[in-house]
Amino acid sequence: MTKILIIYTGGTVGMIYDEKTTALRPIGFNEIRNNLPELYRMGIDFYVYAFNPPMDSSDMHPDVWSELAGIIEDRYDRYDGFVILHGSDTMAFTASALSYMLENLSKPVILTGSQLPIGKIRTDAKENIITAMEIASTKANGHCMVPEVCIYFDFMLFRGNRAKKYNAEKFEAFYSMNYPALAEAGIDIKYKQNYILPAPVKELKVHKSMDPNIGVLKIFPGITRRAVEAIVNTPGMRGLLLETFGSGNATTQSWFTDCLQKAADKGIIMVDITQCDGGSVELGKYETSTHLQKIGVVSGHDMTFEAATTKLMFLLGQNIPPEEIKRLIEEPMRGELTPSETVV
Repeated sequence: MTKILIIYTGGTVGMIYDEKTTALRPIGFNEIRNNLPELYRMGIDFYVYAFNPPMDSSDMHPDVWSELAGIIEDRYDRYDGFVILHGSDTMAFTASALSYMLENLSKPVILTGSQLPIGKIRTDAKENIITAMEIASTKANGHCMVPEVCIYFDFMLFRGNRAKKYNAEKFEAFYSMNYPALAEAGIDIKYKQNYILPAPVKELKVHKSMDPNIGVLKIFPGITRRAVEAIVNTPGMRGLLLETFGSGNATTQSWFTDCLQKAADKGIIMVDITQCDGGSVELGKYETSTHLQKIGVVSGHDMTFEAATTKLMFLLGQNIPPEEIKRLIEEPMRGELTPSETVV
């Protein structure tokens, strides 16, 4: 029988309405299990690792990502797959981080949750959990069907480092603008094998070091020198994400270029990602991005904000030279970006 480890971190999926306080409060996994008797009819041998107390995903932190990676590492040989129950707000960050931390992953790690608590009559939690469990346990020719870190939500399975939460009200909370879904659940679960990463032949290698000393500079019309200087002069900052217009464009005012040049001179690694959910950065395509290229800003291509943020944290935490970090930023490590010459 397939063995699956459920890691319950918390989130809306594990909330219940408290009549005394009239607010949602977290519950333990036993209460979730009581609301989900279908788990025992799936023919899956499952075990549970529960955070105590459960945490709201807004409190997610790189230290918790390291803890999750360690939980999987310690139990990797004992289970066929892993399902992480997680709050949806930061789910894409956790999925992206784990994709980098779990090198040579050959088993499914599926994150899921819900928009409504499991105790609500109209909850989406049951379907999300049940199908995530089925996907995590599915094999073909003795091999796991999806040997990746993924997000399953509202009938769709996405690569974890390609997904983004885009809606706080719909059950369809996530999408993947720049990469196709890996599977779609209907009467049957239809897997799109061409888009799923092949299982590596090497042994799992787990990295637990992340450096959160990064900043984010979102460009907007009218941005002031004072605002830019406040961010680029943040003490201890080692990396900076530039959220630019369109295909990587930003103001060409001399003061702006000077600020970024000073940051580059201090050794801060700068990564250009687009504010658009879809599309890719193409440095040098327009004159308004050429100056960034000359400074040494590297392209984030079509990475999501979540994937770029966690990738920068990950690479900064690996104790490798800055030029190597810049090179790796622009190359796909876990399927998180599409190289410029490739069209999906």
